[in-house]
Amino acid sequence: QPLPSMGSPSINSIVLITTLFIQQTTATMPTSSDIGSNKRPKTKANVLMVGTGEYTTGYVGGQAADSDKGAGVVALTMFDLRRRGKVSRVGMCGVNGKKFPGIRNHMQKNIGDVYNQMDLTCDTYPSDETIDPKAYIDAISTFQPGDVAIIFTPDDTHYDIAMACINQGMHVMVTKPIVQTLEHHNNLIKAAKEKNVLVSMEVHKRWDPFYADARDRARSQFGNFQYMYAYMSQPKHQLETFKAWAGKSSDISFYLNSHHIDFSEWTLEGIARPIRVTATSSTGIAHSKGMQTEDSITLTVQWENLDDKSLGCAVYTSSWVAPKGDVHSQQRFFYMGANGEINVDQAHRGMTVAQDGKPFASVNPLFMKYTPTNGMFSGQGSYGVKSFECFVDACREINSGSQKVTDFDDGSLATVGTTVQGTAILEAGRRSLDADGRPMDIVYDEGGHVPIGIKPHEF
Repeated sequence: QPLPSMGSPSINSIVLITTLFIQQTTATMPTSSDIGSNKRPKTKANVLMVGTGEYTTGYVGGQAADSDKGAGVVALTMFDLRRRGKVSRVGMCGVNGKKFPGIRNHMQKNIGDVYNQMDLTCDTYPSDETIDPKAYIDAISTFQPGDVAIIFTPDDTHYDIAMACINQGMHVMVTKPIVQTLEHHNNLIKAAKEKNVLVSMEVHKRWDPFYADARDRARSQFGNFQYMYAYMSQPKHQLETFKAWAGKSSDISFYLNSHHIDFSEWTLEGIARPIRVTATSSTGIAHSKGMQTEDSITLTVQWENLDDKSLGCAVYTSSWVAPKGDVHSQQRFFYMGANGEINVDQAHRGMTVAQDGKPFASVNPLFMKYTPTNGMFSGQGSYGVKSFECFVDACREINSGSQKVTDFDDGSLATVGTTVQGTAILEAGRRSLDADGRPMDIVYDEGGHVPIGIKPHEF
């Protein structure tokens, strides 16, 4: 049927093209409705959020984060899932309980006062008078097998917290990187199998329709891998946001390169495998602030196509010393296969906003739509929300018996068993930097595609 007249044939064409594009891209994306069988789970999920920082609450340094996540993502999503009947109890655990009064006020101002019907009830650990780096142990003990843990903490803490949650029988989602070493990754795989729980990495770009469509095009149309260049940055004030751990327990490659490395692993599963990593860096700005860490890190990764042993090359660059611009995070990539190429600029989606008292901005509501609709939170279609909702849905399906943990190793979630290559690349990159740029080889069993080790390259 023809579209109803909107006053201009060109507008009709734009509407039609946009509609067809959305239908095409969303059809390839894993969504909450894709996960599970026809049997809808009955039980709600109890969720423990471990970590109280920018991505969980949007609260940094006693105020809303100076980023595109001032209202947070994780807590807002869990409160909305509770409003929609998917989540019951919500808990939050940090290290410094003295922050919780400020966090509660912040969430009331940025969530409770903005959106209708949001119940912000949340059990918090440790108490408001206590500082306890091991508070997660007490928090976990109040949850039951089958409950859900979502971990957004400094990279070097992921392993211990995730293992504690797994041993409690909880399903676990960990922000990228899931861990920092291949040894820890394999230990998580083993523990998850023993406890029969779902363990996954949070990489929301898998639900971005642009990235999902690029992945499907590359896999179905572009043939063997040839070349990829990916860049991701954040402004230099993020050094202050992450000063507690930047350069001490992790680096910008673990934090940001992990995004596009996961995209490569997701895209090239069954097509190619990474075999060598060489790392270089730039320094100066962080050092001038008294922080012993790299400003930018570039990983050059040699990939080997599985069918004919031909080679491809990927270059991943990340930085946290960029100037403040029209977006919080510059992020883009170029991908070339034997039969085609694609460019994606995730930072600029064609929408800009100018408003009195605020800087000019390129905005991306596809990631998080914070603007309410008739007083209600309406960001359920955003890929920042979908990433968590799909995981919660999967956990509920497993708890109901309608799905098995192994059912989600099909690429619909970034499960611990399907993300080993990413961890190997990141660890090899760090080891290469520490060895003054010496290449590191990723080791496999004969004909295998799951890394079993890393060793310095012999020339």
